[in-house]
Amino acid sequence: MKTTRELLGGRIKEIRRLRRLSQEEAAERVGIDSKHLSRIEVGRGFPSLQTLEKLAQVMDVEIRDFFEFAHRAENPKELKTSLAGLLKGADPDRLRLLVKIARAVVR
Repeated sequence: MKTTRELLGGRIKEIRRLRRLSQEEAAERVGIDSKHLSRIEVGRGFPSLQTLEKLAQVMDVEIRDFFEFAHRAENPKELKTSLAGLLKGADPDRLRLLVKIARAVVR
């Protein structure tokens, strides 16, 4: 099982890539060394709160987005539990949309 540090680093890397930022570009915008960002992304370093805030600002996300790991679960039971939790809070229109999306993905 991955540590929180590894999960956090992986999530930061995932979001950085979605934003199409290189490590060097992101590190420069945040004001840290690219080697430090590399260590964070592989789980060998831990960012300060100030660095997390700057990363979130540069990547245009909320800090909490860095701590959303449910989609990374390897255990199918954990994934089903996470999905069930999302379904509980969905209104009928969103449930219909989710069923439509699930059907398209499973086919």
